Amino acid sequence: MSVASELEARSESKCELCQATENLSVYLVSPGESETLDNSILVCGKCQAQLNESEPADPNHWRCLNDTIWSEVSAVKVQAYRVLHGLRGEGWPQDLLDMMYMEETELKWAQATLMQDGEVAVVHKDSNGVTLANGDTVVLVKDLDVKGGGFTAKRGTAVRNISLVADNAEQIEGKVNGQQLVLLTKFLKKS
Repeated sequence: MSVASELEARSESKCELCQATENLSVYLVSPGESETLDNSILVCGKCQAQLNESEPADPNHWRCLNDTIWSEVSAVKVQAYRVLHGLRGEGWPQDLLDMMYMEETELKWAQATLMQDGEVAVVHKDSNGVTLANGDTVVLVKDLDVKGGGFTAKRGTAVRNISLVADNAEQIEGKVNGQQLVLLTKFLKKS
């Protein structure tokens, strides 16, 4: 029996993510090199196109995951987690992620390739468009009033050993005059 046949039997010939019945195909839930019953799911054309990013993500289409997160199939739960994680900025997906129950091995699998499966990496760039990294040294390109600090950070001040704010490409953290501050990248230049 082929993997596709086994998946059709398991899913009753329905997309395992949205329950559609047309244009079904096997989708390999990475990481994996060959399709097996344990690491593959059956998906419809619309889900496949969005998972492969050949079509833009439609958050409303993925509201179907409200039911899917309760699947007993690990590969289905892993893919649902990844889709919801990618859409968490919409608000409602975060609620589903909070409700979702996954075994530790399933969660590790789901998180193993998040950056490869559609999550856009946050890239921090200075005022000149140069990419910043943790530990870099930057220089202020403008005088900045420090609210609550009682001082003005002067243009030309070096900020050493910066830390990037993981979920905001426009912010970094660093020490100025001994105080840890959040600074906007548009006011910085890598030195």
